[in-house]
Amino acid sequence: MEHDLDTAADPFALFDAWIGEATASELNDPTAMALATVDEDGLPNVRMVLLKGVEDGGFVFFTNLESNKGCELLTNPKAALCFHWKTLRRQVRVRGTVSRVGDAAADAYFSTRPRGSRIGAWASRQSRPLESRFALEKAVAGYAAKFALGDVPRPEWWSGFRIQAEQLEFWKDGKFRLHDRVAFRRTGDAWEKTKLYP
Repeated sequence: MEHDLDTAADPFALFDAWIGEATASELNDPTAMALATVDEDGLPNVRMVLLKGVEDGGFVFFTNLESNKGCELLTNPKAALCFHWKTLRRQVRVRGTVSRVGDAAADAYFSTRPRGSRIGAWASRQSRPLESRFALEKAVAGYAAKFALGDVPRPEWWSGFRIQAEQLEFWKDGKFRLHDRVAFRRTGDAWEKTKLYP
């Protein structure tokens, strides 16, 4: 079975099975993942973002390119992810290189967002100092008026990133902390699988 660590040969088939089970069992945000980046001083940053798709060996999410994470990924295009599904007692870690998604993909996803979220993308100067909540609400009202009629276009500073997986590690809770861990490492066009001590 694809969800079994001992028999799984394809890490993406295993991930697909696990996130499918998480979607059925997790109460909140089964696609939530911790995203780790590194700033210009070499210090790590981590925050939660939402996975929006897995395609061509990469994990895709969207954000403001001028946010801390956007600037860090554009400067140092490497990242790590961690999914943790508490109810399933499972975790997946991913490491890899990062690239931007194309404009067509960013436009397509942006158009599916609720109108309020699209307006919020225009109003939020993400990660920068905010003088008051009122200033944010005023900006939202201003853009709501600007885009009162018709579609809300995607801001040029809002797009997506794809983390191309070079390594994936699957962890399943075990009794007495004797967990099951399996790591996959990309070697050319194939995956090398290694069982790890807990």
